[in-house]
Amino acid sequence: MNFIKNNLANAITLGNLLSGCIGAIHLISGDYQTTAVCIVVSLVLDFFDGFTARALKANSNLGTQLDSLADMVSFGLVPGLTMFKMLEPFGTDLFGITLPFEIQYFGLLITLFSCLRLAIFNLDEDQKYYFKGLNTPSNTILIFGLFYAFKENQSFEFLLNNEFALIILTVISSWLLISPIKMIAMKFKSMKLQDNYPKIALLVGSVIILVIFKTVGIPMVILYYILISIIFQKQLK
Repeated sequence: MNFIKNNLANAITLGNLLSGCIGAIHLISGDYQTTAVCIVVSLVLDFFDGFTARALKANSNLGTQLDSLADMVSFGLVPGLTMFKMLEPFGTDLFGITLPFEIQYFGLLITLFSCLRLAIFNLDEDQKYYFKGLNTPSNTILIFGLFYAFKENQSFEFLLNNEFALIILTVISSWLLISPIKMIAMKFKSMKLQDNYPKIALLVGSVIILVIFKTVGIPMVILYYILISIIFQKQLK
């Protein structure tokens, strides 16, 4: 019984990793809809592995390392591959200049910075009630959300048909992952209303955006998240 208790959270984490692997495989083959389902599954499992570990008092160093390794695939490799796919149509041509390599590989910069972000997070003991920089799941939702909305109804066409805009997005996304900007974390230090204004503003605003814009609102929620986090910087501590 103790074996199950001590390893249930780790099993959930491995489920996150498996879902991320499946999502990456389908993304490469062009099946973005299955990848979307896998990302959702990984997000759910990523939440419940930590929740389960705390509920069962089974937190461990092994679980911490497994969590980051799983996230590296689900929320590090997958967004990098997503940008890889978005840059794929441009081949070796960049602003009329023929490059000695295909421009799509530049998208993997997101994967590299996701790895760096996860390593920094593991060593940083300050990020208990906030994130320093954009967390990898949110970054994945932003990047894949843009791709998904474009594939579903041609939304954000102005962005995905412009290689310069995609490169800038890649650089900004990579920087946000390791930026010093404090981001809201849905962890409650107290139940006082005034201590939770940022979280309330985030939840209410996100729901409104999704209700109004639906699929198109998915990446917009992350932009709103970044904006609200910047507005409430002084309260995040």
